[in-house]
Amino acid sequence: MNLRESIRLALVGLTINKLRSFLTMLGIIIGVAAVITLVSVGRGVEAVVVSEFEGLGNNLLFVFPGEVGPGQRGPIRAGGSGLTMHDAAALSDPVRVPDVGLIVPGYERPAIVIQGRHETRTTISGTTPDFTTLRDFYPALGDFFNEQDVISGSRVAVIGNTVYEALYPDGAYPIGTTIRINNVNFRIIGVMEEKGGSGFNDQDDLILMPISTAQQRLFPARRADGKLRIDVIYAQLVDENRQDAAIAEMALTLREQHNISFRDEDDFSILSQAELIGAFSQITGVLTIFLAVIAGISLLVGGIGIMNIMLVSVTERTREIGLRKAVGAKQQDILAQFLVEAVVLSSIGGLIGLGLGSLGSVIIGRFSDVLQPALAWDSVALAVLFSAGVGLFFGIYPASQAARLNPIEALRYE
Repeated sequence: MNLRESIRLALVGLTINKLRSFLTMLGIIIGVAAVITLVSVGRGVEAVVVSEFEGLGNNLLFVFPGEVGPGQRGPIRAGGSGLTMHDAAALSDPVRVPDVGLIVPGYERPAIVIQGRHETRTTISGTTPDFTTLRDFYPALGDFFNEQDVISGSRVAVIGNTVYEALYPDGAYPIGTTIRINNVNFRIIGVMEEKGGSGFNDQDDLILMPISTAQQRLFPARRADGKLRIDVIYAQLVDENRQDAAIAEMALTLREQHNISFRDEDDFSILSQAELIGAFSQITGVLTIFLAVIAGISLLVGGIGIMNIMLVSVTERTREIGLRKAVGAKQQDILAQFLVEAVVLSSIGGLIGLGLGSLGSVIIGRFSDVLQPALAWDSVALAVLFSAGVGLFFGIYPASQAARLNPIEALRYE
């Protein structure tokens, strides 16, 4: 019996009991659909992360407290003495760090903001006036705060467009009005231009204020030594071709600031945009693989279901097997027939799962404003081939049982 005839007989066998065939395929269908959907969503998240960091500006370096472990590109570990405003000031020195043109410290905390009867939860971002140049992000209405506001810790705020729409749903003119954050009143002096959401983090959902105000009036950041903590330092390069030189200059300066001896490791991390994107892409990649493995377990469960049904099928078709052997069918013919049936069963389930998974990705993309799942053809091929492989693996035992049946005893079977 050739392969073509085996496939035809397998399809005929599946149509005899459609409900049982469908229930047998259900585990494969769910497994493949879950793998396709989760991997597509994972790729979409990765694209969002890349877009998010690319939207921060050009030729940037990021300085974080703590350090990245040897050879890893994972999340930043807490540790070391942290970063302070003194560090940002040292990195701003053109003599010590000539290859960096702009330094902007950042200090962010979530908070609830109240304006009249309206309130919203947003991110309070303490920064400096150079933020607008670094991010190429300017007020569409009113003004940004100036250096004098930072020096005096002025209670002024510039709100993002999303915050404006939440606090002023009637479209009222916001400049000069008062908002309340942590029981502290702030005067709105500007509304940022609409940047748009390039990911889960809406770039318009923030309130910008002098970093000194955020550190001293809202979220106390003073350490025991009197220095003010910050979360991150953004550095814009003078020349992107001098990135390595800039990193070396910054590292030397920070080691001097933190009194780190030559034997000790850095207690900070300096990452380029590419490295930061790579770090978060690896995180999303590992998460995607983890979710896909969990979804793949249902494929194995589906394979066990196929094996059980095939064993039942062998029992039900004992006389048929005996008759085939009596008219000349060899063991390998019976083995091939049942293996083909198992593979066809799992492959059809895989194709149905592929269709449902693709549909699920499209639906998620349709209803999500920020996430666009990306169908990965390598995962498609892997899922379909794996489903066929599951059918082959779990079909071996039932097929071998069928092939070893004694034709005389099989013909006597009732």
